[in-house]
Amino acid sequence: MNDQDNTGSKDTVKGTGLWARLRRPSTRYSFGALVAVGFVVGVFFWGGFNTAMEATNTEKFCISCHEMNDNVYQEYKETIHYTNRTGVRAVCSDCHVPKDWTHKMIRKIQASREVWGKITGSIDTREKFEAKRLQLARNEWARMKASDSRECRNCHSLESMNSAAQKQRARKQHEMAREDNMTCIDCHKGIAHHKPEGMTEQDEE
Repeated sequence: MNDQDNTGSKDTVKGTGLWARLRRPSTRYSFGALVAVGFVVGVFFWGGFNTAMEATNTEKFCISCHEMNDNVYQEYKETIHYTNRTGVRAVCSDCHVPKDWTHKMIRKIQASREVWGKITGSIDTREKFEAKRLQLARNEWARMKASDSRECRNCHSLESMNSAAQKQRARKQHEMAREDNMTCIDCHKGIAHHKPEGMTEQDEE
């Protein structure tokens, strides 16, 4: 019993000694040197972190899993966001990832659920994907509605539109949108991907 108590006491002393050494100012290195080393390490960490974040924003990364490549990517390739007369292309992250750092990090955390979906194979076949398409679409529509279609407005805005150059129907709709404080996703569901089957009137609003 005493041996056990002594062993426990020694472990406690060792632990306390280690903590004390970590808290005690260094006698070997100057404060300035420690700050400089910490700064350099911080820069490397921050640079690596941001590099990894940007790597996950590329189209190549987004379509690296067959769930995206075989389904929504093929639909996107049929749209004006993929190919058009001006040659300006909006890739996946332009529409689905905020540009400012704070909202981008929030979106990346939310995307961890999508990684879980990949691991568990929740949409790893065309049939599974179609079965969940409406739910997935509703999640994204709600996100875009809550942000006032922030990602759309990175390229488009009602204020900068030349109404005279628009077709009559588009001009009328945009005028209504401006008057009623509507947001892009209210009317442009299905602009880059096929609309899901089973949509309700509420989904179309």
